[in-house]
Parts: sequence; structure tokens; C-alpha cells
Amino acid sequence: MTQIVNCVKTGKPLPGMARPPFPGALGQRIFENISQQGWDMWKAQSTVIINHYGLNLADPEATKTLMEELDKFLFGEGARLPEDWVPEGEGTGKGAPSAKGAPSKGAPERK
Repeated sequence: MTQIVNCVKTGKPLPGMARPPFPGALGQRIFENISQQGWDMWKAQSTVIINHYGLNLADPEATKTLMEELDKFLFGEGARLPEDWVPEGEGTGKGAPSAKGAPSKGAPERK
């Protein structure tokens, strides 16, 4: 059975992970303080970081960089999400408001 954790990333009590994501003290800290939802957010963010910086995780320096980013993302100052944050796919579905002065659908383009 999955435990409920007071997720430090989301600021909410949510279901935790089934087991620590990796061995060691950091894996245990994540297991005890981050929900499955928070961990899934990190996995998505880590993909962005790896691709953006072109990290090769066989390189110890790249792994060190990723672990530093993990710590900042999950536990760093400002890591907690805003209270009104809604996960993608769970919002109202209205999207962002149109930009001021943007042509509406079907309107001719400005020259």
C-alpha cells in the first residue's frame, strides 16, 4: 500500500512512491518527502535538462549536474509550487488568453 506524504514540492498530502527512486540518503529523503506526482514532475523536468544541456549521464560531471538540479527542483528555495497551480490536463482547458492585438481567427493578417 502506498503511503501518504506531505509533499514538499506540491505542499499537499499526496500518495508517495512505492519505494525510494534510488539507493542512498538522497533516495530515502525523496521517498519520505516527495509524492509520486512530485517525482513525475521531476522526471519530466530532468528530460528537459538533459536535452537542453546535452548531458551524457555516463559522464560523472553530467550526473553531478543533474543531481544538483534535482536537489534545487525538489528541495531548493522557491521549489514549492504556487498554491493555485493545477497539473497539466486537470485545468479548465481554456488555455492562455490571446495576446493583445493578436488577430482573431479568420481575420486578415496585418501588414
